[in-house]
Amino acid sequence: MHRQLEGIVVPIVTLYDGNGHIDHAGMRELVEFLLEHGVSGLFPCGTTGEGPLLTLDERRALAETVVSAVAGRVPVIVHTGAITTEEACALTEHAHGIGADAAAVFAPYYYSYTNEALFRHFAAVAEHVPELPLYLYNIPATTGNPLPIPLVRRLVEACPNIVGVKDSSGSLEYLVTLLRLRPLSFTVANGTDAHIFPAVAMGCLACVSGNANVVPELVVRLYRAARAGDVDTARDLQQRLNRVRQILKDGSDFSLLKGMLQMRGLAVGAEVRAPLSVASPEVIRDRWQRLQQVLQEGPEGR
Repeated sequence: MHRQLEGIVVPIVTLYDGNGHIDHAGMRELVEFLLEHGVSGLFPCGTTGEGPLLTLDERRALAETVVSAVAGRVPVIVHTGAITTEEACALTEHAHGIGADAAAVFAPYYYSYTNEALFRHFAAVAEHVPELPLYLYNIPATTGNPLPIPLVRRLVEACPNIVGVKDSSGSLEYLVTLLRLRPLSFTVANGTDAHIFPAVAMGCLACVSGNANVVPELVVRLYRAARAGDVDTARDLQQRLNRVRQILKDGSDFSLLKGMLQMRGLAVGAEVRAPLSVASPEVIRDRWQRLQQVLQEGPEGR
């Protein structure tokens, strides 16, 4: 049996040292920061973690560091999606070998693929490492290849180790449909921060939040209020998170997330992998002041 995925899962940012290499010591510090603030899982090498911009060796090393740092305290779902089936299979095999709890695979990008081609791709990865639980990762805005419901259903029926879907499509209708087709052991993870309250209210057990890199306590409290049926609190916290999303550009500027972590006291820089842009110190200071104002509205400020 795989570990049921519940709660707030953080697609952890990737930190670099002054030479542009992965800062493994910094990653361990960030893992502790997030776990201390109540997150329920970590998702390395994903979109927020600049996974597609890392070499395969860097992705392997990063996954090893996060799995080792977590040491079994929460599930670690390693993103092993790649542009080729061969690379996705290799990364997924590695994730299994280092003791990751699961892998998540998005659709290959750049080219447009038929549903039949996507089926063969995901089935090949699942069959290559049948012992490892696998999540389909639907993020059509970046891959250009959505995962239609009939394709998801076919994959779940064909591959016993496909245990869930991480959906970052932003479509509540799609999310609700996924919830309706799931078997008891199937997990639907919401990947859109704007929808945490409604997603949990509709039955999502897990939410993957990029903004939770910076404000894990706020996002965790929102999730817990929604799960408890505390509608007024959940609504207030979702609205507050929406203001945070505007300040943090909804997690799309990874250097801004890292800059905010630095302002929170972590010894990290704002560097990102080229060709991504780096937020200026002036922008980081301005956004930090605005963020503090929102956080000070309630007890989740620090």
